[in-house]
Amino acid sequence: MNASPSMQAALLEEHDGDFRLVTMDRPVPGPGQVLVRVGASGVNPLDLKIRAGKAGHARHPLPAILGMDMSGVVEAVGPGVSAFRPGDEVYGMTGGVGGVPGSLAEFAAVDARLLALRPSGIGMGEAASLPLAFITAWEGLVDRAQVKAGQSVLVLGAGGVGNAVIQLARAFGASVYAVDGASKAERIRAWGAVPIDRDTAVEQYVAEHAGGHGFDLVYDTVGGTGIDAAFNAVKRFGRVVSALGWGTHALAPLSFRAATYSGVFTLLPLLTGEGREHHGDILREVTRLANDGRITPFVDPRPFDLASVGEAYALIERREAWGKVVVDVSL
Repeated sequence: MNASPSMQAALLEEHDGDFRLVTMDRPVPGPGQVLVRVGASGVNPLDLKIRAGKAGHARHPLPAILGMDMSGVVEAVGPGVSAFRPGDEVYGMTGGVGGVPGSLAEFAAVDARLLALRPSGIGMGEAASLPLAFITAWEGLVDRAQVKAGQSVLVLGAGGVGNAVIQLARAFGASVYAVDGASKAERIRAWGAVPIDRDTAVEQYVAEHAGGHGFDLVYDTVGGTGIDAAFNAVKRFGRVVSALGWGTHALAPLSFRAATYSGVFTLLPLLTGEGREHHGDILREVTRLANDGRITPFVDPRPFDLASVGEAYALIERREAWGKVVVDVSL
């Protein structure tokens, strides 16, 4: 009897433990799945919380393969899959949470509904940097807030999701402003937004940049006091969106403006199976925008592979990453 094909993977066996490079059986795609030879795995701050066991909303039973974002090449398709064929270069947010194996492995069997063909003008690592951030940005800006050309958009926090919000809002023709530390001002300008120092009072930047009336749309990516700032920065009948709804907040500032609030929970399709087709739809739009040159990935240049996943996580934990951190699984 022939032995099952094998692969290497970075396995996490205990919370806050080290990743262990192991050899295991290669997965087999089931109905509706494709087998992807993983080229790169994007690392998100949420991955660090999952590793530490501190993400109550995003648990992943151990031992497990982490890694939510990925890019790669379709190796085989399971029963019922017609949208992809072997050789297709794809990307998506496909696992690493809720017991679904992630992308820190040479192969992954993933739900085909979560995938899209990757943009033609970017590499595997750049493609792996996009899914979670841009899906989160799209669900807030487009699905919840219906962003339009000519609107003013305020982004609170200029991390990975903040970058995606800025780029998408700009692609839709909005004027964008972003609040973060002074050290990020140059980066924010490079992304096409007006930087605002986070030490500036809300009333001051609303007066300076929004005529004292507030912004049409405020996207909070930091939670906590960020949501309170958003409620005070939005204009009458405007919209507030948050990807991190933690904390206890006074709703009066929002209510007095007759504005609306929406939360974004990007992991819901992975955790429940509901809405997975929409993630694929969003990524097809992201591919279109990237192919048109309206989206640019920002990736930290330092190289990591499956043997150095722990170093990649440590770089993010130290807040020293300059762009999205990506693990090159093909090395």
